[in-house]
Amino acid sequence: MDRMLVVIFPNESKAYEGKRALQQLDGEGSISVYAYAVLTKNADGTASVKQGDDVGPIGTLVGTALGSLIGVLGGPVGVAAGAAAGMAVGSTVDLNNVRVGSDFIDDVQKVLVPPNVALIAEVDEDWTTPIDTRMEGIGGSVFRRALSEVRDTADDEDVAAMKADLAQLKAEHAKAQADRKAKLQDKINHLDSKIQAQLQRAKDRRDAAQRKAQAKVQTLKAKAEAAKAKAS
Repeated sequence: MDRMLVVIFPNESKAYEGKRALQQLDGEGSISVYAYAVLTKNADGTASVKQGDDVGPIGTLVGTALGSLIGVLGGPVGVAAGAAAGMAVGSTVDLNNVRVGSDFIDDVQKVLVPPNVALIAEVDEDWTTPIDTRMEGIGGSVFRRALSEVRDTADDEDVAAMKADLAQLKAEHAKAQADRKAKLQDKINHLDSKIQAQLQRAKDRRDAAQRKAQAKVQTLKAKAEAAKAKAS
């Protein structure tokens, strides 16, 4: 099952130990790790993201559920992205793309306070014991949530509702007096812009999901080839 994983550690050293344990589990075939990052919250309210050079083929976090979750957890003050991350997470947050419930975010935010550090990862796991055992042994507290797939339906419903409003405004505009037409036209233009923006966001998310799916296939192929080479 595709899940978002957040493990809270008491310090950065433990978080990197957790990262190495996660990679070991991936190497053993117990789980698949698609992308990860280490997030630290600073006393001044800022946050720092450090994404390893050895991250999988998904690469950049922009447009992914993981990147959006990091942006939310990093907070509105801003996120200072590490050089390896190649992005300013705080400026690219898409709340619609987080794909986990607000209760999950609230639970994580309650414990993600200095000096605690979060290891955040998107993983595929068939059972929870491997990760829980390793992380708890290092001193980490594990939070996980299956990723929701319902956003596209909500996008369609939002756009349909706005288009209905737009049709009503156009009908009123056609019958309005001259002094009212200008105000209605402003509303029409504003709503049309919102529709176009929503359609573009939905397209961006679909494109990101397609890239991620392709990256996952490549990850699994690489693992299969490595296992075959090791067995021969």
